[in-house]
Amino acid sequence: MKTASKRKPAAAIAPDLLALMVKGVSVIVSACGLDLRPSVMRAMGSAVDADGLTVTVYLSRSQSRELLQDIASTGRLAVVFTQPHSHLAVQLKSGNARIRSADASDAPALARYVASMEEELALIGFGAHYTRTLFSQPLEDMVAVSFEPDEAFDQTPGPKAGAPLGTRRKAAA
Repeated sequence: MKTASKRKPAAAIAPDLLALMVKGVSVIVSACGLDLRPSVMRAMGSAVDADGLTVTVYLSRSQSRELLQDIASTGRLAVVFTQPHSHLAVQLKSGNARIRSADASDAPALARYVASMEEELALIGFGAHYTRTLFSQPLEDMVAVSFEPDEAFDQTPGPKAGAPLGTRRKAAA
């Protein structure tokens, strides 16, 4: 039987990609149900531990019903973090996602995310008002989806797109 890898995620995810995720950039979350029909939605926020061990993405409950149902039924998801002006991107996959209602303790992470996205989208010509409107959701409608990445991939366009960055844990054989 194989055992879980003890390698730290920072060793698997290049420092520039980990910094990108921690800072807060565009986040797309996808999953599929037991019928393998895909679902996808833009996250309204994200938080990543500095070492990359735990990632939390925030979704609007009212806008993400199918996606949340798919994650709840399988525990699986894929999340892509992309810097809008450079297209620097990383994809994470996990089979251990957990869903909970967001609460007041999540408000600082959501505020940091919106501030980061204001900076990011300003670089491509979108004003702060647009960004705040895009990511404005009542906290009562927000759902936090937390997971530990099992796999990571470089998704930056170019010759290394799709290249694995390392595996977090190995499944038991």
